[in-house]
Amino acid sequence: MYDDLNFIDLLSIDKLTDHKLYLLLERFRTPTEIGAAPAHSLIEVVGQDIARRILTYKREEKIKRKYDLFRKLKIRTIPYNSSEYPAWLRNIAHFPPILFVRGVIKPEDEISVGVIGTRGATVYGKSIAERFAGDFARAGITVVSGMARGIDTMAHTGALKYKGRTIAVLGCGVDRCYPPENRKLMEEIIDNGAVISEFNIGTPPLAHNFPKRNRIISGFSKAIVAIEAKEKSGVMNTVNWALDQNKYVFAIPGNIYSKTSTGTNRLIKDGAIPVTSVDEILESLGIKYAKQGMPTKRITLTDTETKVFNSLSFEPTYLDVLSEALEQPTSSILNTLLGLEIKGMVKQLPGMMFVKILE
Repeated sequence: MYDDLNFIDLLSIDKLTDHKLYLLLERFRTPTEIGAAPAHSLIEVVGQDIARRILTYKREEKIKRKYDLFRKLKIRTIPYNSSEYPAWLRNIAHFPPILFVRGVIKPEDEISVGVIGTRGATVYGKSIAERFAGDFARAGITVVSGMARGIDTMAHTGALKYKGRTIAVLGCGVDRCYPPENRKLMEEIIDNGAVISEFNIGTPPLAHNFPKRNRIISGFSKAIVAIEAKEKSGVMNTVNWALDQNKYVFAIPGNIYSKTSTGTNRLIKDGAIPVTSVDEILESLGIKYAKQGMPTKRITLTDTETKVFNSLSFEPTYLDVLSEALEQPTSSILNTLLGLEIKGMVKQLPGMMFVKILE
């Protein structure tokens, strides 16, 4: 714990870059030894300006408050030279010299897949994300994502639904929940995997942090699965990191008229592997199922339910549109839809809209 707290001091020193922190750890191994190093040794490694900042550093009251938060949230620091640091992440260029961790990173997390996509996901995209993440979890594969709204949230949710492991990589300190509505999800991830960040505790979710954190999502994963993305987005940034790291990139084909699929469809044109099932991904990666698949539910539909279900899609459809298409009163169709919802086939959205869902 002593070194953990000293890392807070070290990372609070202005202008200490990742590269210079790496050089310091390479030479002195621990923040305690860095703090005890003579001036001439520090100057040899990081130059006179940073050496002076280290030697004259004084702990402020706000840093002391970070200590209390560090203990309260059971945060741990894992430097790159620790045996706890994931070896597969250390193999990428520009790996983070230190990780802040809540939860536990396990050796089996090396077999992991990054599931990413737009924050403004469609109902279809969210369903695919949850379905794919759930299938990965059932296969014993760790799901990695960024805990953002939309696809990321559903990826973590899908893994947890089948009691799988999942890792969230944040663009802020691990003491912060971003977005704030994911607080409960964050606690579940900590209990069933880990929440990690290279940023010091207290770091807000600044826009320029996210492109940087994306290299960790791809670096942590054997492959990236892009589900929905616009042509210019963080998803494309993560894919670029993955390509630089020689990782597999898979993409889900999308509706050519949907803005949320322009990026993934472009990825396929540019060489990403189009997939429609987790089995295809695992086969490409040479991964065999580590767990038994969950039993498939047998659902019997009446003729009326089948007709209504087949009139729906994975995009929201208004009740009155269904009524007009099927030439039936809304009251009759609504009863059928509610029955389909109970069977887990349909989901009702605000405004009397309905969509198919994937189970």
